[in-house]
Amino acid sequence: MSVPLIQQYRIAKYLLGKKLRREKRYPLVLMLEPLFQCNLACAGCGKIDYPEEILKRRLSLEECLRAVDECGAPIVSIPGGEPLLHPEIVSIVEGISARKKFVYLCTNAILLEKRLDRFRPSPYLTFSIHLDGNREEHDRSVCRDGVYDVAVRAIQAARGRGFRVTINCTLFNDAIPERVAEFMDRATELGVEGVTVSPGFNYSHAPEQEIFLERQASKQLFRNVFSLGKGRSWRFNQSSLFLDFLAGNQTYQCTPWGNPTRNVFGWQKPCYLLVDEGYAQSFQELMDETPWERYGLGRNERCNHCQVHCGFEPTAVNDTFSHPLKALRVALRGPKTEGAFAPDLAEPKESRVPAPTR
Repeated sequence: MSVPLIQQYRIAKYLLGKKLRREKRYPLVLMLEPLFQCNLACAGCGKIDYPEEILKRRLSLEECLRAVDECGAPIVSIPGGEPLLHPEIVSIVEGISARKKFVYLCTNAILLEKRLDRFRPSPYLTFSIHLDGNREEHDRSVCRDGVYDVAVRAIQAARGRGFRVTINCTLFNDAIPERVAEFMDRATELGVEGVTVSPGFNYSHAPEQEIFLERQASKQLFRNVFSLGKGRSWRFNQSSLFLDFLAGNQTYQCTPWGNPTRNVFGWQKPCYLLVDEGYAQSFQELMDETPWERYGLGRNERCNHCQVHCGFEPTAVNDTFSHPLKALRVALRGPKTEGAFAPDLAEPKESRVPAPTR
């Protein structure tokens, strides 16, 4: 794990306060999506599938900051669309940072190098660069040649100017463990704080539905990758227990309210990943009136292949807080890469099978 100490401290303090007040549901990360428009048309994303009048919509600066205040989460992730297309993005970032919230601005980096001068380095701002592997894998994922090289140059430029930089990597069913390991080595060479890695979620609007990993295949892929990573100095921007969950070693239920989403339609029910489930007009309405019991592994068919960080990282963080020694052991030893998988809530007991051999 490679999360700065100040961020770890602030999150721990936030969680402790929630525990002491015995709050059952609370957000960890606000997914603030100020627009859907993008300058790419990636195979695994359906955001630009919306009609033109929707793609032209923007959350205003005031709406963005109101959402941050309503939610109260210590971290704000700004995905899209491509946030750098938003005319007020600098003011949005500055307004959130002034509230001492940690901002992860998620970008494909096509525009980043040209716009770095508009931002100021800050411990509260991180550029989260989208890279789905090495040059061949990433350019295929984003359906455009040359984007990998642009993103790498932007990473180097941002780091050179003192910005915090991480990489956001999504893996699909064509991922080869050895190639993923090469990519992690390259990320280490680039000197980023860490990599956020996750299997893709099969968005119903995505143009290519056959590219997504099924649950058992995803677990085995991550076991193979983590096995190759033993002894290497890879850095992840994630909790050790979430990585252990990816490798099939933890039985977790999704915590959808942990990463609530505010976008141009309102507060999205129940999470960033499921569209067409409706919207609330306020954060409190989202928390109070969403039928949470209908979502999660074994509860909703659309959830059963999901292992995405925005659903399960809050669960892993809560488990880390409750069982710090278990989390420390995993952090020191790395995820287990052999033996049977942990029981899976997405499958009936009679269909659960041990991990296949390589």
